[in-house]
Amino acid sequence: MDAKNTTKSATLTVGGNSFEFPVLSGTIGPEVVDISKLYAQAGMFTYDPGFTSTGSCQSKITYIDGDQGMLLYRGYPIEQLAEQGDFLETCYLLLYGELPTKAQKEDFDYRITHHTMVHEQMTRFFQAFRRDAHPMAVMVASVGALAAFYHDSTDVNDPTQRMIASMRMIAKVPTLAAMAYKYSVGQPFVYPLNHLDYASNFLRMCFAVPCEEYKVSPVLADALDKIFILHADHEQNASTSTVRIAGSSGANPFACIAAGIACLWGPAHGGANEAALKMLAEIGTVDKIPEFIAKVKDKNSSVRLMGFGHRVYKNYDPRAKILQKTCHAVLNELGHGDDPLLKVAIELEKIALNDEYFIERKLYPNVDFYSGITLKAMGFPTSMFTVLFAVARTVGWISQWREMLEDPQQKIGRPRQLYTGATQREYVPLASRK
Repeated sequence: MDAKNTTKSATLTVGGNSFEFPVLSGTIGPEVVDISKLYAQAGMFTYDPGFTSTGSCQSKITYIDGDQGMLLYRGYPIEQLAEQGDFLETCYLLLYGELPTKAQKEDFDYRITHHTMVHEQMTRFFQAFRRDAHPMAVMVASVGALAAFYHDSTDVNDPTQRMIASMRMIAKVPTLAAMAYKYSVGQPFVYPLNHLDYASNFLRMCFAVPCEEYKVSPVLADALDKIFILHADHEQNASTSTVRIAGSSGANPFACIAAGIACLWGPAHGGANEAALKMLAEIGTVDKIPEFIAKVKDKNSSVRLMGFGHRVYKNYDPRAKILQKTCHAVLNELGHGDDPLLKVAIELEKIALNDEYFIERKLYPNVDFYSGITLKAMGFPTSMFTVLFAVARTVGWISQWREMLEDPQQKIGRPRQLYTGATQREYVPLASRK
């Protein structure tokens, strides 16, 4: 179902000249003014820094209503998917548009599980990095390098190759992420096991060592699986838009996903959960929370509350509601009741949910607040938080990339600008310049 023309139109009047543009509507969400012919008709562009009021594409994958606190994957509420399904089922849904049958699910799980190994030569590729390289730097390089190892699935015009590349990326990115972690801590790589589920396999690849048996905690595996589901896609955010723009040039899928990972690395996008943990560490102990809260409420203070509120969600982040229960389950499982940082987090959560100052401003704990605490409790260092985000988001990026390539209206990304530099000047020879 494509966007439809409504009976409405928008009129732009400039200097006595009027121009009419159609108003389009989707299945849900606000209507949009189609200004694709604005330059042809009026000889001017719109100006929208950050594209916050601009629809760059039509999409059937994810819908967000920030005012209602709603997140839908292919029409299904995130709460239902996280509580009743698993991550690979969500992957299937995002890729194909429908929930799988039992047979389809078994086939999909098998294909992903049996593609988790990476080419053995990639182990030598890792040795080129410094031992203290940031795992995200390793991820950008290694995911981009997949195009050199799997060049039989880089033809973006071949639907079969597109699907093979999609399968490979969902399967192999967790393996590369675990390898990046193992390399950063100086431990040997751990190969995947086909009898384990997606999250359990990843935990084992990260935390197992050859000298002893590693048993995956079902509570931790379930928590990680939910974290992956909650981060699988989030509409046209910065990294997704980056993947789409890279893909619009015809770039191979591995390069496109590497571009998305590079964008996600930015602290304003993928580093929010790390910032929330840093804030908790700066508070230090429970007895210092009142002093911190007073600074947050002080208009003249530069202290900011991290991990609360959301740019999109003006109501409670629906992902946070799910992860709140998951977070507490992990803490109970691991017995981290004595961890000072986690004590601070739990007390701060309690205050924020009951203090009128935060309630009035809708500064509820968001998904980054709970995911940071949960991942720390599991044993992941903060340098791995964004890597885990990338593992989860790979399926969203791939789904958006495929949708973009199959869209007949797709064009190469080419934003315009409002030029404010020097007007035309004449070149002055070096000897004549003063």
